[in-house]
Parts: sequence; structure tokens; C-alpha cells
Amino acid sequence: MTHIAVIDYGMGNLRSVAKAIEHVAPNATVEVTGNPNRVRAADRVVFPGQGAMPDCMRELDHRNLRPALLDAARNKPFLGLCIGLQMLFDTSEEGPTEGLGLFSGKVLRFSEEHLFSVDGQRLKIPHMGWNEVWQLGVHPLWRSIPDGARFYFVHSYYVQERDSGLAAASSRYPHSFTCAVARDNVFAVQFHPEKSAAAGLALLGNFVHWKP
Repeated sequence: MTHIAVIDYGMGNLRSVAKAIEHVAPNATVEVTGNPNRVRAADRVVFPGQGAMPDCMRELDHRNLRPALLDAARNKPFLGLCIGLQMLFDTSEEGPTEGLGLFSGKVLRFSEEHLFSVDGQRLKIPHMGWNEVWQLGVHPLWRSIPDGARFYFVHSYYVQERDSGLAAASSRYPHSFTCAVARDNVFAVQFHPEKSAAAGLALLGNFVHWKP
């Protein structure tokens, strides 16, 4: 039986993530855990998160989860969600904070001076609500999901990767930003698939069956 670990470091609504995965993988064991040994023992790992990145990094290290997380990101199917995407990069303007450095790049805050819709209305921070996601190339986690499908976002920061080949999808608020990255066994998204109805469940189901 497949063992899927949802990493618990005290940040975010992890139960909703676990419930969504259980829905698409009824025969798997889905475990919300902050135990590094359980993360190492899992076949697949999901790294979610909500809140401020400095707090997330502090809690991750307080629970001694960094080594197990990085080992999982290098060796098994790994899915990052929301801040679980941002924390994979080098640095963030939020703090400023050092990330895990798995990917080269930085996390930036949306610039309020440029946040205007096409009709001149000021947009708010955080970027909150449903938005189109445009796929950048073919990937197994996009299987059966239409290009331009809408996913649910809640964020004030976005990633700016140094390797253009890392981006797996983009969205707009109002300018284009990277909202998904992929490399080898790692796939990570800025949006919340567990809150994104059919498209989100399809992505989680694809992750459960992904063989990178």
C-alpha cells in the first residue's frame, strides 16, 4: 500500500490537504506527520504551507524536518503547495528569509504600484480567488486538466526562478508570474489544489500515480 506523508510543521490547514488526497487515493495510507523518520519512510511526500515564510522556515527547523524534507525532494515523488513552493527557493523578500535552496531564485512581493486591472481598477494584496493557470509544456501532473483551467490562489508573494526551464505553469495578476515549477521528481504549485474543485483533485490524483 502506498504511504503518502503530508509534512506537518505547524503551518497551514493540513487536514484539508490530507482529506483531498484520501479522496483521490482511497487505497493509500495518507499520514499527516511531523516525524522526520515517517517522512523518510513514505513513498510520496506532500509539502503544504500557509502563513508567513519566516515563521514556516523557523518551525521547519525547530522540528528538525529540513534534512528529511530535502532527502525526499531529491529521491521520491514530491509535491509542494503554496508556501511549500516558495520555501524551495534561495531567498524571500518576506523577512528577508533564506529558503531551502533546492531551486535557484527568489520570492518577491507583488508590487502595489503595478497592481491595476485592464480597466484601471486597483487590485488587492493578497491575490485571492480563482485564476487561470496556463501550462508551459507537457507534464504528467497536467494530465486531463485543460490548459487555462482555474485554480484557487491565496498569496502575496510569487517565485522568480533563475532557470527558465523550471517553470511548469504561469498565471496573471495582472502580469504573468510563475505559479508552478517542475524538475525531475519535484512538482510544486503556488495555488491550492485541495481548494480547487475538479481541477485540483485531478492534479492530486495525477501526483498519486506519477512515476518520475
